[in-house]
Amino acid sequence: MYLGNRMWFAAVVSTCQIGLWGQDGAAIWKKSCAICHQASSETRAPLPEALAKLPRQRILASLETGSMKEQGALLSAQDREAVASFLAAAPAKLETSTGLCAAGVEPRADSPSWNGWGVDMANTRFQPATMARLSLAEVPKLKLKWAFGFPNAVAAVAQPVLVAGRLYFGSMDGTVYSADPRTGCVYWTFKADAMVRTAISVGPIRAGRHALMFGDQKAQAYAIDSKDGALIWKTKVDEHPMARLSGAPKLYRSRLYVPVSSHEEVSPASAKYECCTFRGSVVALDAESGKQIWKTHTIPDPPRPTKKNPAGVQMHGPAGAAVWLSPAIDVKRNALYIGTGNAYSDPETGYSDAVIAMDLDTGSVKWVRQLTGGDGWNFSCISPNKANCPASLGEDVDIGASPILKDLPGNRSVLLIGQKSAVVYALDPDQQGRILWQTRIGKGGAMGGIVWGMGADEQRVYVPLSDIRERDNAGGLFAIRIASGERAWYAPPVTPACAGKPGCSKAQLAPPTVIPGVVFSGSMDGTLRAHDATDGAVIWEFNTLRDFETVNGVKARGGSLNATGPVIAGGMMFLNSGYGILGGMAGNVLLAFAAE
Repeated sequence: MYLGNRMWFAAVVSTCQIGLWGQDGAAIWKKSCAICHQASSETRAPLPEALAKLPRQRILASLETGSMKEQGALLSAQDREAVASFLAAAPAKLETSTGLCAAGVEPRADSPSWNGWGVDMANTRFQPATMARLSLAEVPKLKLKWAFGFPNAVAAVAQPVLVAGRLYFGSMDGTVYSADPRTGCVYWTFKADAMVRTAISVGPIRAGRHALMFGDQKAQAYAIDSKDGALIWKTKVDEHPMARLSGAPKLYRSRLYVPVSSHEEVSPASAKYECCTFRGSVVALDAESGKQIWKTHTIPDPPRPTKKNPAGVQMHGPAGAAVWLSPAIDVKRNALYIGTGNAYSDPETGYSDAVIAMDLDTGSVKWVRQLTGGDGWNFSCISPNKANCPASLGEDVDIGASPILKDLPGNRSVLLIGQKSAVVYALDPDQQGRILWQTRIGKGGAMGGIVWGMGADEQRVYVPLSDIRERDNAGGLFAIRIASGERAWYAPPVTPACAGKPGCSKAQLAPPTVIPGVVFSGSMDGTLRAHDATDGAVIWEFNTLRDFETVNGVKARGGSLNATGPVIAGGMMFLNSGYGILGGMAGNVLLAFAAE
């Protein structure tokens, strides 16, 4: 395996605890792993710098039973031990945390809240003044109030929520926390079976009882009691071994709508893998019992055997069209809207890189609008063997940004879609998703365009750009008029202070957050910036790329701002920092701000 920068590789070797198997581990890493784990715009794999922060057991578990088990199966047990020991800078002992709350403060149902990923059913990420309690004039006065460190983590991946005076958030090791928003102290914790990446939705399930609902990376949805974290139910929503839950489930009228994605895109890098059999889906669960009401696959036809790859291994298709995002709920039309990802294998399908409308009651498909056809892609396409790369090779331009539903004058609505192609679309939900306008903001590509989301107020949709390949023009924030698709203003990316550091970039993958008069947007350089919504001028910024003293005693540092945006409610703002995935800078901290 070739990193392209021998000095960087040597630095990684010198800082890692090589241990007994050090020389063998370095050689195995270079031959079998580094082609994906490098600073490349074509890979989502963590950089060696991020992996070096993990305990050896976690790296080994990933190779044996986790997301890298297909690759790990190609190595002997001794080789897996060697790679884990080569990478791990931390000893075997896992880090723990302190900082428990004293009892006595009761939750208040009338407190300002941010519930779920997009704050409302339409995914606008717009927090009104009555809930935000943070004005344009107060934003420049924001100061850090406390920091919380995630133990043994290289990423802060689960956006927090604030409901009834309690802050709830998941973590990389599967722990879900209930914390005091004012101080960061912890009331209780719950341990899921795998990483909790999704935001949490909170709602009633029976008289006097409220539940937290979320998903983990083993494709399991959970409901736990908001008072003490006791498990109410746990439901596995997909049996595919690579299935996982990345997009936040939506809770509406006693039903939990769960989007299903997968890690199968990675497995085809091995020529021995039978690519591919996963299909994305949405699953509707009864919120009280966790029982399945309906399940609708994004690709209607199940995969079937197609041909054998050059290694003589049977291939299957169609496959893919994972759902990475949080659905939008259309109460008026009794519909749910999702976007899908690329295809994993041939034959081509009309359901990848598409917007799909489903009936809330039955899951039946109302309409489909494919935005990019022929977008087949998996990790085999960037491997030397390319054995499982689809003939319908595309640029990997998933729709990973959650749809935004906005009302227009004349009793009309528009569905706003952002794609990794760097194109923003406005679709008409009353005319089978007919394209009303489309606006290109960049070049797009595998890690380009619009990745995790957009935000909107009544007049404009705010769109961050992630064109990592473009370097100087890698980022920027665009304000687009919802009625016409015309650009209202553009805030160019800022040259980062971390320039030259692996994982540092001007690219803006994180979803923005909007309050009256202000748009907050995070960057892969670790900086959160607040822009005046009228012209895009930067009115406040905070660089998270540093060490923090934490309220729970865990050593913490900020990193890239990526999969989640800030949460604002009750005059406070909460922000995850760190994303040692997608080629970003590792970090493990949750930050809380308030105006002084």
